[in-house]
Amino acid sequence: MNKRLLSVTSLIIAFLVVAFFFGNGQQKTKNKDVVTVGILQLVTHPALDQIHEGVVKGLADSGYTEGKNLKINYQNAQANQANLKTMAQDFENKGTDLTVGIATPAALSLAKVANQKAPVILAGITNPVGAKLADSVDKPGHNITGVSGNSPYEKQATLFKEVLPKAKKIGIISTTSDAGGTYNAKRMTSALEKKGYQVKNYTISSTNDMLQVANTMAGEVDAVYAPQDNSVATAMKTLVGACRANKVPVIPSNDTMVKDGGLISYSQSQYEIGYQAGLMAGQVLKGKNPATFPIRSVDKGSYAVNLQTASDLGIQLPENMVQEAKQNQEVY
Repeated sequence: MNKRLLSVTSLIIAFLVVAFFFGNGQQKTKNKDVVTVGILQLVTHPALDQIHEGVVKGLADSGYTEGKNLKINYQNAQANQANLKTMAQDFENKGTDLTVGIATPAALSLAKVANQKAPVILAGITNPVGAKLADSVDKPGHNITGVSGNSPYEKQATLFKEVLPKAKKIGIISTTSDAGGTYNAKRMTSALEKKGYQVKNYTISSTNDMLQVANTMAGEVDAVYAPQDNSVATAMKTLVGACRANKVPVIPSNDTMVKDGGLISYSQSQYEIGYQAGLMAGQVLKGKNPATFPIRSVDKGSYAVNLQTASDLGIQLPENMVQEAKQNQEVY
C-alpha cells in the first residue's frame, strides 16, 4: 500500500513539475519586457518584402513595437537552402520567442529545427497541409499556425476568357523544387482545363533556366500563366521579355508580378497576408496556443494592371478592371 501511494504521489509531483514548467514558460513570454521575433525570408522579392512589411505592422498593431518591447531578428536566405538551415538553427540557439517563415522553404526550415521550442507563424504558405507543416487547417498542431496564400484560381482562370478571348493554348511555368509553385501550377491547370483550354506545363530547376524555357514556351502557346512560385517571381522580367518578343501575354498570380511586366492579375494583397500573420503572431505571444489556432487565409482580391504591357501587346483591357485597379493604386 505504501509503495502504491508513493507511486501515485510521484506521478502527481511529476505532473505538477511539467505543468509548472510549461505554464511558467508561457507566462514568462507574456510578461517579458522585450520579446524576440525571428523573421526568416526565402529571398528578396517585392511580394515577399510586402509580406515582411505586413508582419511588422501586424505585430505593432498587436502591441509589439520594435525598439520598445520587441526585437526583430530578420534574416534573408537569398534562396540558399544552406542559409535557411543555418539561420533557422540560429534563432533556436539564441532563444527566440517566436519565429515567422515567409515562403514555404523558410517555414519548413524553421519547423525542422531540432528541439524547436519557439512557435512558428506561417506567412504566405501556399499549401501548409500538403507541405506537412500542419495536420489540418482547423487544428494545425506542431506548435505552428499562420496564414496561407492560396491563389483565387477560378477567378484567375476567368481572366483569360475576359481579357484574351481568342487564346486557346495556355502555358504554365513552375519550378521543380518549389512545392508551392508545383501545387499552384496543378491547381491552375485544372481550373483552365475546366474552361476548355489546352494547357501545357513547363518547368525550370532554377532561375538560370528561365530564358531558354521561356523562349521555347512563347513559341508554342497563346498566353502564359505565372503561378505563385518563388523562382518564377524572381525571374519574372526575363519571362516577360521572352514572351513579349513573341507577342505572348503573361497573366501572373499576384500584383508584384504585374509590376514586373505581367499584363493583369486578380490576387490577394501580399501585405494583407503578412499583416494577418503579424496579428496572429501577437496573439500567440500573448499566450494563444498555435497548435489549436486555425490557419487563416486571405480570400478577398483585387485587380492589378500594367497599361504599358497592354499597349505594347495591343490589348484593350476591360475598363471596369482598369478602374478598379486605379482605385487600389495597382496600375503600372
